[in-house]
Amino acid sequence: MEAKQNIKETVPFLAVSDMQKSLDFYVNGLGFEIQYQWVPKDRIMWCKLINGNGTLMLQEHHQMDAGIMDGQGRAGIGMSIYFICEDALKIYSQMIDKGFDASEPFVGNNMWVTSVNDPDGYSIFFESVTAVAEGTKFSEWTK
Repeated sequence: MEAKQNIKETVPFLAVSDMQKSLDFYVNGLGFEIQYQWVPKDRIMWCKLINGNGTLMLQEHHQMDAGIMDGQGRAGIGMSIYFICEDALKIYSQMIDKGFDASEPFVGNNMWVTSVNDPDGYSIFFESVTAVAEGTKFSEWTK
């Protein structure tokens, strides 16, 4: 009898220091939608976000949650999340239009790559396949 794979989805679970700042970043800035939420005392403390096939869970943690936050109240130092997209350049343009400090896209491993850090220091990358030459920067390509 052949064993079936049972995993249906991988969802990064991010500890955040300020849920409102994180929701502003992910929902208002990057276009995620809240799929599920936990709202004790009229305040979102946990949520599952979706954007196409990309999914994240956020939960606000406090200083009493030992080991989750660094000394500056940030949990994401050293953590990266990559979203493979249809058009990473479109996401880059949207981030710039909304005032985010997104990295200039470049071609690496046959993909346009751009990134931005969220309020807790998580590195969020967006990539999309391209035929543009390896190492090309967006500013060079648009000349």
